[in-house]
Amino acid sequence: MPTSPPRKSILILISTPCLGVRCGASTRQTGEIMRFYRPLGRISALTFDLDDTLYDNRPVILRTEREALTFVQNYHPALRSFQNEDLQRLRQAVREAEPEIYHDVTRWRFRSIEQAMLDAGLSAEEASAGAHAAMINFAKWRSRIDVPQQTHDTLKQLAKKWPLVAITNGNASRNCWFGDYFEFVLRAGPHGRSKPFSDMYFWLRKNSTCRSARSYMLGTILTTDVGGAIRSGMQACWIRPENGDLMQPGTAVYCRIWKFPGWHL
Repeated sequence: MPTSPPRKSILILISTPCLGVRCGASTRQTGEIMRFYRPLGRISALTFDLDDTLYDNRPVILRTEREALTFVQNYHPALRSFQNEDLQRLRQAVREAEPEIYHDVTRWRFRSIEQAMLDAGLSAEEASAGAHAAMINFAKWRSRIDVPQQTHDTLKQLAKKWPLVAITNGNASRNCWFGDYFEFVLRAGPHGRSKPFSDMYFWLRKNSTCRSARSYMLGTILTTDVGGAIRSGMQACWIRPENGDLMQPGTAVYCRIWKFPGWHL
């Protein structure tokens, strides 16, 4: 007999600009899986973060980084001893030279790998070609995401009632699975600065029929997903990670969406 999926803690924070967030009792204390902190206004669209909100991104990143490093090491003999520590050092140097590049993580990685190849003695043309090849390989692995069936089922039901939009600071391929559900997939870099800056929220308001005050952002990171949405005039939902703590949001960053109790679809 199949077992039910494990129960996840989902803490709902409904707020408006300039209002604080109050901490509620934990699921362990109350048995609740949802808690409302502000009156829920009318919803015209649902916006989601992707990584660690709709799927566990940790194994994806670990595998991608491993495969990306192997590709660079095998690309040229002079890069055989290249390590992730070297890449991190170059990323820091690139950001110091281009402070705003961190908003576009794809461009940031490209420039860092390009610099690694230049440092290894490749010409500018060779380094650019090598960095492009490395990014194609990176995108292939970055987009191999194991999405729980419960997430597919939930999004399919939600899409019948509301327009769905993804707003992400990450760099999963636009050809990934989520194109089946979302009307827009907004990415930091091409669509503006990363969350919690308001660029992508304002882009959505300008280029779609979604009204900011009636849009509803769901994500696992309080500072970027929830904080950015609230400052942009949206309602916001914190999908609380298992064992997460509102007062210590850094304790966990993953939650799998099993269901939205109380939402009548």
